[in-house]
Amino acid sequence: QSLVNVACESNAAFFDTAERYGSNFKTALGLGWGETEMLTRNLLKRSSDASTSVVATKFTPTPWRTSAQSVVDACKESCKRLGVDKLDLYQLHMPDIVQPLRFLGVGKSKDEVYWEGLAECYNQGLVSNVGVCNYGPSLLMRCQDSLAKKGVPLASNQIAYSLIGRNNGAQKTVDYCNENDIKVLAFFPFAMGLLTGKYTGSESGSIAEDTLISLTTSKKTKLEERDLYRYAKGDGKLIPKGGIGPLLKVMETIAQEKGKTIAQVALNYIICKGAIPIPGARTQAQVRDNIGAMGWRLTDTEVAMLEQEADKLGFVFEGAGFKRTSEKFVGYGVERWALD
Repeated sequence: QSLVNVACESNAAFFDTAERYGSNFKTALGLGWGETEMLTRNLLKRSSDASTSVVATKFTPTPWRTSAQSVVDACKESCKRLGVDKLDLYQLHMPDIVQPLRFLGVGKSKDEVYWEGLAECYNQGLVSNVGVCNYGPSLLMRCQDSLAKKGVPLASNQIAYSLIGRNNGAQKTVDYCNENDIKVLAFFPFAMGLLTGKYTGSESGSIAEDTLISLTTSKKTKLEERDLYRYAKGDGKLIPKGGIGPLLKVMETIAQEKGKTIAQVALNYIICKGAIPIPGARTQAQVRDNIGAMGWRLTDTEVAMLEQEADKLGFVFEGAGFKRTSEKFVGYGVERWALD
């Protein structure tokens, strides 16, 4: 509650949720639908100044949702759970990749059906904006054309994007979006904490003590921690020895020169590339630290230095544990997509 209050008071209250989100355990089992939407509603209702808040949620493609009306119906249910008449941003959670009978040659993409559903939501006044998630340039082009025929603009595309998550199609997608008036919402902007220095002990000395405590006591699963420490330190196999250490040294130098934190440099880099970072926050201190990424800009030289050092690492961040940048565990197994 205190986190939400600070965000609202600071005019930094953008909340990205989804019908699909529940607790980690429930979500993994396909349960808990709508729980986080209802939690968001209750937290905002108790906040003293929620008038500035912006809430985005998502529709989850599933095999049993086969019509445009299914998108409209889901949108109305999300409105009820969030306690609003109109959603600020309604997104498709991912391409229609959940195809349990694909191995039998059964299954047809319903992406175009879902785009029609988004257009219906917009034209019925249920949403102010529509967006997608995890779309690459080719799918974006088709989606934007389909929506345009119904007079609906495509507002956003949410993808994994960070300083060490650019070379898997993400940068080409950001470039395409910038050229076509689609705003990128960048999730995993810290690469799950790697770009804050928490896994290497490289946090900038300017970081607030309560922020540091929060960062170093985050509740990652054992699988996530294993993968993240491999990125941080290197394993001499997939990740060269030293991991992200060389990049963090450059980030720390820039942070100290500007009186900022490493985390703020990571976020500001994304802003400089024309995207909107959507960092997670679990405490008031983290919200305030995130806000500190705004109101200034890295120079072109600093951006180039960071990219050069990131490219020299020789690897791309692809997620940790079951939280991946281009795949999801969907109950019967893992489905993948590519930002092609």
